[in-house]
Amino acid sequence: MSTNLQTPIDYLKGVGPNRADLLRKELGIHTYQDLINLFPNRYLDRTQYYKINQLQPNASEVQIVGKIIKFEEVAQKRGKRLVATFKDETGTMELVWFRGQKWIRESLKLNTPYVIFGKTNLFANKFSMPHPDIELLSEHQANLRSNMQAIYPSTEKLSNKGISNRVMTKIMQNLFLETKGKFAETLSKNLLKENQLISKPEALFNIHFPQNQEALSKAKFRLKFEELFYIQLQLILKNLINKKKIKGLPFDKVGEHFNNFYKHHLPFELTNAQKRVLKEIRSDLGSHAQMNRLLQGDVGSGKTIVALMSILMALDNGYQACLMAPTEILSVQHYNGLVELCKDLKIRIKLLTGSSKTSERKEIHNLLENGELDLLIGTHALLEDKVKFKNLGLAIIDEQHRFGVKQRSKLWKKGPSIILENGEQSAPIPPHILVMTATPIPRTLAMSIYGDLDISIIDELPPGRQAIKTVHRYDNNRLKVFRFIRDEIAKGRQVYIVYPLIQESAQMDYKDLMDGYESIARDFPAPKYQISIVHGQMKPADKDFEMQRFAKGETQIMVATTVIEVGVNVPNASVMIIESAERFGLSQLHQLRGRVGRGAAQSYCILMTSHKLSENSKTRIQTMCQTNDGFEIAEVDLKLRGPGDVMGTQQSGVLNLRIADVVKDSNILQHARYWAKQLLSKDPSLSHPENAVILNTYRQMAKFKNIWNYIS
Repeated sequence: MSTNLQTPIDYLKGVGPNRADLLRKELGIHTYQDLINLFPNRYLDRTQYYKINQLQPNASEVQIVGKIIKFEEVAQKRGKRLVATFKDETGTMELVWFRGQKWIRESLKLNTPYVIFGKTNLFANKFSMPHPDIELLSEHQANLRSNMQAIYPSTEKLSNKGISNRVMTKIMQNLFLETKGKFAETLSKNLLKENQLISKPEALFNIHFPQNQEALSKAKFRLKFEELFYIQLQLILKNLINKKKIKGLPFDKVGEHFNNFYKHHLPFELTNAQKRVLKEIRSDLGSHAQMNRLLQGDVGSGKTIVALMSILMALDNGYQACLMAPTEILSVQHYNGLVELCKDLKIRIKLLTGSSKTSERKEIHNLLENGELDLLIGTHALLEDKVKFKNLGLAIIDEQHRFGVKQRSKLWKKGPSIILENGEQSAPIPPHILVMTATPIPRTLAMSIYGDLDISIIDELPPGRQAIKTVHRYDNNRLKVFRFIRDEIAKGRQVYIVYPLIQESAQMDYKDLMDGYESIARDFPAPKYQISIVHGQMKPADKDFEMQRFAKGETQIMVATTVIEVGVNVPNASVMIIESAERFGLSQLHQLRGRVGRGAAQSYCILMTSHKLSENSKTRIQTMCQTNDGFEIAEVDLKLRGPGDVMGTQQSGVLNLRIADVVKDSNILQHARYWAKQLLSKDPSLSHPENAVILNTYRQMAKFKNIWNYIS
């Protein structure tokens, strides 16, 4: 990239200080470089010229060559309109202006060849075109412009201040004239040849001024490939550097804790998927490089056992471990589950959350620092500066998309230091990191967001689990649904009934929930039936009390808002009823459904909706009824919602892509990742002369645009 692309936009002909200010504020355009990367949203195909006798009444945009033969002013209810008769060799039509008549009248000449462009209307068998784009045929032919006209992103403010699409096109033309269209190549000759890509200057010219559809397609492919290639290069490089540079704590042995648990205390036979994942983790931990692994598995696939066995490896090597969860409910559940699993092992486990008492905290801090505490489980409270480990070797993060990057980096700094040969203490060595999620992430997204992590997937359920049956029922079938609930309760089962949470109004959520609760209490009267209720406005202690009553089987029905999305584990609950299911996203529906089906009995999920359903809602409900596969559901979700939404806001920065689209261009993404891997396997430091252009581009990107600071 030549340095002049970093020139401030103010210096470009046709811009000036006022327009520059607007472009900066509205579109984030600061330099020539930013402007060249402002890619059009769409294109008007101006490759075709129509004759007046070929016009069709379909209101599409057309362009016609002809002459104005007369003007007349026509009175109307308010003011006048200016009408011109426009003629070509096949017939006549009208051009109409409702404003700006004086200027139009003075600037347009009669009997002179013009090119007009716009939408046509048909009235009383005569075609007209209101406010056409109009320019002299001689200028039209001389302009640096393509036959396909680019339409640029804009805002209301830009339009109001007169920066129309035509002005943007003119500014873009000036940029090409000033730089003479000479833009530095950013990919190696080998990549261009192997992938049949056009050059960078050609791609930039054809994305802004395409001569035809084919040229535009080639330009788009080249620029999308480049954008995705550099993101993948960055992620893979980061992974390689981590493995090389960031020395991991050596876990050289699998010892007594692990073997004792595996041989004598494992509650069930591991599935093949769990065994495979454990092998991957063991090989990471023994490699002397820091582990950074993402463990994906649907609700109930047995991630906890894998996490525990990884923790036992850390303990066998003389290190401590911690497990961090996003909510208190979830961390308490992990704590109870792990204490139960470890009851016959000699391991000290503690729980630290926001509501831990000061005396407990002090005790935990002391036990941690002198190394007597083996495993600490908790929420964000683990990140506090006061929490100091003697030698943290493994950190496990559950549902990590709920934690920001800064929070995760705090864990890194809690690793142990070692004494170096010169007697000084080293900087903290980061613990091994295992990130767990029950939110399946589509492959394309995982490659873009977690491309720097190694990914393990548990893709089979433990034996004895039956697939949950999911059905859709309309509100007017409610009595039948209630009858079904009675039958299930009679069998000794328990039921969840969940109401949506609508952010705008806590009162409204509460009302929905209370209305629902009242009608359920009428149909399921005490003392025969006991009902728990849980919602976001309750105190944590009250919430826990109600959750515990349900978990112990003292209540048969749990009426709740989505608070229970990641909540207690109740194997006896076999029915999940989701009210107003159309208001939930797919991943949320899938998470809620995962609350049942945790025991051996057949479980059911009933999606209740009104009859009014949007197309998207229908797709979501159908998908839920057709499949229990979290990855399939995640792919549909990605198509419906787009990448930013799927990842939650703090991750969405990752996908501020200029031209590529992770969903639509997933095949280009896989292709780009393949080539980035190929390149780095042959030349990990990018030091070969033929890769100099890639290394240079990569460094420039890092310098001028910090596109990498969002990566986990």
